[in-house]
Amino acid sequence: MAVRYPIVPNNITVHLGKPDEIARDITIPFTDYISNVAASELYPTWPRNALIANIYAIISFAMNRIYNEWYRSKGYNFDITSSSSFDQAYVENRSTYGNIDDIVDEIFNNYVVKGNQIQPYFTRYCDGRTTTCDGLSQWGSVSLANQGKTPLEILRYYYGNDINIKYDAPVGDNTEGYPGYEVGLGSFGNPVLLIQRDLRRIKQNYPAIPSITTTQGIYDESTREAVKKFQEIFGLPVTGIVNKATWYKIKYVYTSVKKLSDLYSEGLSEEEVTFLYEDELSYGDTGIEVEYIHYFLDAIAFLDKDIPRLPTNSIYTNNTETMVKAFQKKYNLPVTGIITYRDFKVLKSAYDNILKSFPKEYQDYVNELYPDYFLTRGTTGEDVRRFQRFLLAICRYDHSIPGVRVNGIFDDLTEKSVKKLQNDYGFEINGIVGPLLWRKVVELSKR
Repeated sequence: MAVRYPIVPNNITVHLGKPDEIARDITIPFTDYISNVAASELYPTWPRNALIANIYAIISFAMNRIYNEWYRSKGYNFDITSSSSFDQAYVENRSTYGNIDDIVDEIFNNYVVKGNQIQPYFTRYCDGRTTTCDGLSQWGSVSLANQGKTPLEILRYYYGNDINIKYDAPVGDNTEGYPGYEVGLGSFGNPVLLIQRDLRRIKQNYPAIPSITTTQGIYDESTREAVKKFQEIFGLPVTGIVNKATWYKIKYVYTSVKKLSDLYSEGLSEEEVTFLYEDELSYGDTGIEVEYIHYFLDAIAFLDKDIPRLPTNSIYTNNTETMVKAFQKKYNLPVTGIITYRDFKVLKSAYDNILKSFPKEYQDYVNELYPDYFLTRGTTGEDVRRFQRFLLAICRYDHSIPGVRVNGIFDDLTEKSVKKLQNDYGFEINGIVGPLLWRKVVELSKR
């Protein structure tokens, strides 16, 4: 399982004004941003411990905005504003101070957390003289530092005794939460798990949203119905498909009901950021994701002589590495033999292109190709009809199969037949058709 801890970004995109104000967006190194805000908010002559405590607050505030995609979930294309009325004071091209820069370089990948929460804490603060608030007082922190308080003691004075520092957090590129493609019936993976997690929590505040029954990270009929009701409640087109607009509306409502950008947040636990699917796949890994990439690679290798077609199963072996490296080289990706999320998207796109433009000499095989998503109850269309034809061929000689209506609707009878085949051939009995079961059904239909 993959735990998605917050990552300190290499860069941050700042809107040079208030959120709705017409202004430029600039993307700058995260450390430059923190130094600039610190130089704008603090005095370099303050005691070192006061400076450190305040810089922790500045870092955590910015990371909370980024981690929760606070502005992006509202339809903006930036991470934070330069306005102290909404965020933190940033002044483009201003000079900074050596001692502040040194502190930033030392602690930029540390941030504030509260209790057992995972997300960077929303470290609200004010100057303590002209304005006051329910957070850290900048001038008050100076008095506490002069009393000999440590940076952590200063932070706990204002935010509570359960405040801690997350040290040496990983640093990397700031990636958009939206996966880059529409998520709908038959989709699988961590994006689906995120949607399901968020909607389950939103349902507590909006009980009209139907319950989601699956825990496998597959977008099933119950997930679609929950999405449709969410779209209806929040004035979105009721499609049952999560496009970018629906994704970020779910994200925004989830952040709001959990109060993730609030001093008094419900917070995120480690369990809530732990997902079934790994963000990287490499030698020795097993599971549905490995089966998925094997099927895609095999289909691509069937048509592309530059990619070797080697025996594979449900384990990421040396053969997998060889095929992955050849694929990465062919598609100008870093040749590592490891499948990252970016590699998977390119692989999926390459397979989609095969489905759309299969060579004429191989047209006899087109109908046998897996359609690139899971078939589950409620799915409709030509891909279901193709699958039902394979099932019908099996039913003609195996009369223990409940039966099938070739109608293009994954109905109750189709689901019963799928479960019977899963039971007979050692698959998980869930009524869902993935790439390996599809392959098995095609094979059985030819007997």
